[in-house]
Formats: sequence, structure tokens, C-alpha cells
Amino acid sequence: MESFEQTDGNRDELIIQQQREIEKEISESTPLVSEQLPLTCLRAEYEGDEIFTAKIQELAKKYKFIRRTRPDGNCFFRAFAYSYLEYLISNNSAYQEFRKLAEASKEKLVQLGFPSFTLEDFHDTFMEVITRVSPENAEGTAKVQSELHKIFNEQGYSDYVVVYLRLITSGKLQEDADFYQNFIEGDFTIEEFRHQEVEPMYKESDHIHIIALCTAIGVGVRVEYLDRGEGSQVKAHDFPEGSEPTVYLIYRPGHYDILYPN
Repeated sequence: MESFEQTDGNRDELIIQQQREIEKEISESTPLVSEQLPLTCLRAEYEGDEIFTAKIQELAKKYKFIRRTRPDGNCFFRAFAYSYLEYLISNNSAYQEFRKLAEASKEKLVQLGFPSFTLEDFHDTFMEVITRVSPENAEGTAKVQSELHKIFNEQGYSDYVVVYLRLITSGKLQEDADFYQNFIEGDFTIEEFRHQEVEPMYKESDHIHIIALCTAIGVGVRVEYLDRGEGSQVKAHDFPEGSEPTVYLIYRPGHYDILYPN
């Protein structure tokens, strides 16, 4: 019995080690956020796959570019943040509104019971990033967009933005717990779901994360679902339902990237 447990433990360690090596390889070979790429680059990934090729062809009628994010479990939050801040760079009134909301968000989270000292650094960094991509920057839009790209490929800044958006999402789930409890599968309480599935880094996002974040910030997101579903059309979902999207994402099983409409 002893030797079996030993072998079992070794196997677990080996699996963890392999997982770490794969993650290291991904992080070294994939930027946190890529340059804009032509949407047609997706075809190469699915060469010989008729279903996906037909769907990509349909998608290309609506979208010109894609921007990839690193597949590390944080891809929804990273893609959302990058895409929305990029939109705000050329929309000053929306930027000013969002800046006010972001400024006030820390106090709101404190009132919901989040410890102030936990939030401090994340909120400060979040506000610094928002300041650095201000549309009022005298150096012009192209310079600010380049700054945004630089920030999101610096692990420290990029991850702090993701953490803070996870906290905002968690706060929204707590604030409207009765509503969101209906979306949770399994025996999770809202509290457990927030602490286990929302706040930790590298945890993948589902509809509930998207709805909560979009509602908290007042932003519409359209997600195009590229999967093996019937027909050649890619199904699009708007979050919250009926909202006007300012952020466009593509979802392939387990992963989100950014889209740019024609």
C-alpha cells in the first residue's frame, strides 16, 4: 500500500511538473497580447477542417482583424480590458465616465466588505494604467495606442489590471447575489464561487463572469462563438442581453481573443 501511494504521489508531481513546463513554454512563445493580425490567419489553424473553415469565412465578412491573447485562463479579462481601453482612447466622454467609475470602485468594494489594504495596490495600478491611456494625451492617438500595447505586455501591469477586474466582478456577484445564484451550476454558494472561480488568477471565465463584469462597468460585449455547432454561421451573444457592444471578442473552446469589426 505504501509503495502505491508513493507512486501515486510521484505521478501527481510529474503531472504538475509537466503542466509547469507547458505553461513556461506558452509564456515564452506567446505574448500576453499580440499585434493586430488579419482574421484570415485563423484559417491556417483549421486547415482541412471544413466546418471551421466555412465559419471563419463567414466571420471574415464582419471582422477584419483579430488580436490574440495568451491562453492562460486570464484571457477573457485581459482581452476585455485591452479592447475596452482601446475603444476609450478615441472616445473621450466615455473615457471620463469610466475614469470616474474606476476611481469610485475601490470605495464601493470596501463597502461590500473587501479589505482596503488588499485593494490598495491593485486599484492604484489600475488608475495609473487608465491615466496613461488618456485620450487627452498631447502626443496623439497612435502614441497612446502604442503605450496601451506596451502596458498590456508588461506582466506586472497586465496582471494587476486582470486582478482588479476579477475583484470588480466578484463584488458585483456579491452585490446581486440573489440574481447570480441562478446562473451557478453545482452546489456552489455565491461566496464559494467568488473565492474559488472568480477571484483567483488563471481561472477561466464563463457567462456569469462576463455578465457580472459588463453590468458592473456598464459595457456591452459581443462574443462570437466559433465551435462545431450546426450551420456555417458563427453564433453571436451580446452581454448584457440587448446592449450595444463596444467590445468584440471571439470564443473558441476555452479561449477568448479580440475582434475588430469591418
